[in-house]
Amino acid sequence: MKKFKYHLVLGRSLNLENIARDAQANKCPRHVMWQVSQHLGGAAIHRPGKEPIQPIDRVCAQIIGRPEHWALARALSSQLNSEDIVFCTGEDIGIPVATLCGSNRERPKMVVFIHSLDRSRGWMSLQLFPVSNQIDLFVTNTRTQVDFLRRYLRLPATRICLLLEQTDTKFFTPGPVSLGKSRRIIASVGLEYRDYRTLAAVTQDLDVDVKISGFSQDAQTLAKSFPKTLPENMTCRFYEWPELVQLYRDADLVVISLFDNNATAGATTLMEAMSCCRPVIVSQTKGLIDYLETPGAVTSVKPGDPTQLRQAIISLLQNPEKAEAQAQCGYELILNQHNSEQYAQRLATRLKEEAEKGCVQCGSGSGHSFSSGCE
Repeated sequence: MKKFKYHLVLGRSLNLENIARDAQANKCPRHVMWQVSQHLGGAAIHRPGKEPIQPIDRVCAQIIGRPEHWALARALSSQLNSEDIVFCTGEDIGIPVATLCGSNRERPKMVVFIHSLDRSRGWMSLQLFPVSNQIDLFVTNTRTQVDFLRRYLRLPATRICLLLEQTDTKFFTPGPVSLGKSRRIIASVGLEYRDYRTLAAVTQDLDVDVKISGFSQDAQTLAKSFPKTLPENMTCRFYEWPELVQLYRDADLVVISLFDNNATAGATTLMEAMSCCRPVIVSQTKGLIDYLETPGAVTSVKPGDPTQLRQAIISLLQNPEKAEAQAQCGYELILNQHNSEQYAQRLATRLKEEAEKGCVQCGSGSGHSFSSGCE
């Protein structure tokens, strides 16, 4: 039997070895790609940023990815062949790698994680690059992307894997509140598609502190997400990893107020908060439908509806037993279905199964269904 070599291609220049050491010291959560690498017997890890950038890389980056993504893809295209299995962590790096490696006759097997391919840059890349013939398996974390891939690329179910998100339940854990906590706290984390204007409007007259962990140099994003002036009871700053865990533990509620979107914006915060056994209120967006199906695990509200959001907040604040029951339900859901160990094992198993399948262009191989059991 042919022995395949596994490769994990990151979209960001992360040192997974250093992250693993810091995680061992409980300074940060474990990175799931490091866990996948270990399940695969030490897969090679590739990061952008070391390869020289050529003018053509900057041109291609106008369509998808960044220049360093295309530079890395070009380097890999001269190294990889049909004995390699490649997993790319996003379309920003996956489409460049698939495009340049796809020109090789003995191309590697390609598996790419899709986050939001239905955005404008994603649409353009699909029109210009023949990825449907160069990517063997599309993995995504939301049904909206599954539907888009099947509709736009006309892919069969066997070439799409729905793999729901995860969190490190060994880092994000329940724990005691901070000494000296004087008022109830509503916490919220993140910036993508966040609607902090609505959250500010419905909480500014409540006897609570609203603490937001978020930081960005993108003034346009901040202007859309935040009110011009923060209410006196609302603060926003960057929290280091240990501080973030304590913020969740201190929170009487975690509120994830979102603009409607097709991506999984808010999923990471949702998982982390539930892993710390805190009650969560979240906007029921199209992209989060798969994460809000368990009755009693979260309270969901319509995006942009201040009346519904305020009622949900007051209801849980005034009914602590109800809030704690919800928190416990969400906590058990995360431990049983969304922990990083299960996620890493599932993804590694799927990559091993992909090694047994034939190329999408020639149809040779055993024909195992890769999407079976991904959910």
